[in-house]
Amino acid sequence: MTTSITRFPLPPGIPREAIKAGFLAVAPKFKQPSGLLRKYFLLSEDGKTGGGVYLWKSIEEARDFSEGVLRQMIKDKFHVDPSIEYYESPVIVDNVTSEIIA
Repeated sequence: MTTSITRFPLPPGIPREAIKAGFLAVAPKFKQPSGLLRKYFLLSEDGKTGGGVYLWKSIEEARDFSEGVLRQMIKDKFHVDPSIEYYESPVIVDNVTSEIIA
């Protein structure tokens, strides 16, 4: 499996509740990508950085969506180029299902 982490600066002065509402509004778009198992929206403590953590079935699916859709979505909305990093996730501990996935 693959984990990708996306980060981008948020415009100054946007209230936290407005950012959270914006995340909620786009959340349904993340039910569609092939191979996406889980997504977490991120908001830094100081409210200056937004982002996401994604768990994918494969690196190919992670790159296809992140570079083909997500990067442009963030550019269009926030007028910035996001940072996107990819990591192999060889072992996952899921405390909700009490599983260790390897």
